[in-house]
Amino acid sequence: MSHPKILLMHITKTSGHHRATVAIENALKELNPQAETLNLNGFAYVYPILEKIINTAYMSVIKRRPQLWDYLYDNPKVVKKTGKIKKILNNAKQPKLKRLFKRFAPDAVVCTQAFPCGMIGDFKKRYDNPIKLIGVLTDFAPHHYWLHDKVDYYVVPTKEARDRLVQDGIEAKRIKLYGIPIDLKFSKASKKDHTAKDLGLKAGIKTILIMGGGQGIGPIRSIVKNLADCREEFQLVVIAGTNKRILKALRKVKFPYGQDIRVLSYVDNVDELMDCADMIITKPGGMTTAECLSKGLPMVIVNPIPGQEARNTHLLLKKGIAVEIDDLSQVAQEVGDLLRSPEKLQLMREAALQYGKPQAAMDVAKLILEK
Repeated sequence: MSHPKILLMHITKTSGHHRATVAIENALKELNPQAETLNLNGFAYVYPILEKIINTAYMSVIKRRPQLWDYLYDNPKVVKKTGKIKKILNNAKQPKLKRLFKRFAPDAVVCTQAFPCGMIGDFKKRYDNPIKLIGVLTDFAPHHYWLHDKVDYYVVPTKEARDRLVQDGIEAKRIKLYGIPIDLKFSKASKKDHTAKDLGLKAGIKTILIMGGGQGIGPIRSIVKNLADCREEFQLVVIAGTNKRILKALRKVKFPYGQDIRVLSYVDNVDELMDCADMIITKPGGMTTAECLSKGLPMVIVNPIPGQEARNTHLLLKKGIAVEIDDLSQVAQEVGDLLRSPEKLQLMREAALQYGKPQAAMDVAKLILEK
């Protein structure tokens, strides 16, 4: 393809699904500056009102009834019952997709979430369209909603994910073990010393990074409050994101044992901050986890969401990359144990690097451009 046109589809603007499409988009432009891309929120494009309703319902369930989401997520019975509804919804919007394909005329479609992937799969089947369709997983375990016979390739992060898809009937040759696409800057050496100096970090002292995503989601305040009970020597960098309330509260925190704390708002140099850190305390979202693996950063996991994050956690614990804290009052104890165990931290770092795939976005871009 000399002037390829690529349609990328995600759901939810502030999501890992979207960040993955942007990473792939940038890799495509680096490989072929003449490539034309269209990055769409697939759900919002076909169902703008329904998307808002479902997003609101999802956030409500996660906050108030996480056990309900755990039941719904990848439940074969639920998948089967919702299959007919999904097919009706997809068929109702086929004319709209047909107009999109006529207007943009993509050479390939890449989906980082199962709903638009299934929607395009149904489109291919209805119109006997041979367009290349690639499904890119942004978590570490696939689920049944991904399965579709019109997907040409699946991109997965681990051998375990590949084996699960094969078990579910997907041919092995249709599965590419590339990893989760992240920004290409995570594959490059960052200006660690420069970043540490700008933050006023001290050399030779363990650095802990705390992240809650761009919106500062999660129990960041409780983590910091409980971490203040730790007597070990460390310095702390907290990314509060756009959450101004938490940002203001954290900047008033004083550690009784003299540890330094730096509280940051939204940042665009997470790769550099990860290079400065010896461990991270975070939620195990797929993108954040992939970024940590690429930097060999040991993880302390708190409050994983049932479903996708719980499955990510299971893999990370199994591979010795992370430890999980169920009770936030134990943060100081768990972190202190790690700080007193440099050998364990080193083993966690090595395990993370073994599973890191910082070139995933570039590998996906090459697959897209293959004739």
